[in-house]
Amino acid sequence: MLVMLVIVPCQMRSPVLAVETPERLYTTEHTAMATQWQLLLYAADAQRAAELSEAAFDEVDRLEALLSNYRANSELSRINAQAATDTLTTDPETFTFLIEAQRWSKASDGAFDITVGPLMKAWGFFRKQGRVPLADELHALRTRVGWRNLDLDPATRGVRFRVPGVELDPGGIGKGFAVDAVLRMLREEGVSAAMISAGSSTIGAIGAPKGSAGWRVNAHDPWQPGHDVSSVLLRDATLSSANCTEKNFVLQGHRFCHIMDPRTMQPVEGVQQVTIQDPSGTASDALSNALFVLTPAQSVRLLARLPQDRALIVTGPEDHRVCTAIRWQEPIASGFCARIVEVQ
Repeated sequence: MLVMLVIVPCQMRSPVLAVETPERLYTTEHTAMATQWQLLLYAADAQRAAELSEAAFDEVDRLEALLSNYRANSELSRINAQAATDTLTTDPETFTFLIEAQRWSKASDGAFDITVGPLMKAWGFFRKQGRVPLADELHALRTRVGWRNLDLDPATRGVRFRVPGVELDPGGIGKGFAVDAVLRMLREEGVSAAMISAGSSTIGAIGAPKGSAGWRVNAHDPWQPGHDVSSVLLRDATLSSANCTEKNFVLQGHRFCHIMDPRTMQPVEGVQQVTIQDPSGTASDALSNALFVLTPAQSVRLLARLPQDRALIVTGPEDHRVCTAIRWQEPIASGFCARIVEVQ
């Protein structure tokens, strides 16, 4: 292509230097998806920060309305109600969400499974009324739980359940999917430094605060408020944590965790916390739950296929914790682990 440069004579004027307004850090909070969200971002002024924050949380609210299994009029609830009798055509965004869920179910050999809805209800976690179901009840649910019961047709965006009674539960991946949507929107708006936090579940970062290499994110001790296990500088990446401190019930002195092992139909035992970094919030959210279900050895094999990921897995009783650090480069609090297994 030939480019012609046209020089137009003009009178000499004194140069005017553009003064760039320094950006300031603004923080806003919002309640959605049954958790407290927080957004930190740099903007030129309060008005711009307010506009960006409102747009970000509108995006979270929009996705909650689309993907919540607590709302009868959501697209996910429509799928739960009708996909066993008809092949439904869903919208592109919901279909992408389901494709991502199936991707991580397959990668984890079913340790992550979006079809655990019936299990969550059987164990009383859906309405926070914990109970231990009878063995016969769990046996009857076995055919209804399993990611292979969900058929997806990319050509038509078709969704169908192979058996009646399947129910999708977005709890192990929905917040991460929303974090990715917010990060994408902020980047499109030209934001160069921001951090979005979906409670203690998933945190996503763009760039870094002024004068820092990244956003400081602490992995908290799951059972001792105010104590941290490790600290991460997060930049252009996401971090997700899974534990049972917020959702559990105690019966006859035994604590039952809300994270289910779809293969055994039982709450996971013997795992305290999983923290994982991944470029995608959808991936880190799903993987934090998958690694919570898998053994540390199985987790090592899974993450061997994901070289960008780092994870810290805490297992064992509180007085003898074993920390499996998979490519985890940050220091771990002294005395927290009785034993540390480092995997590169």
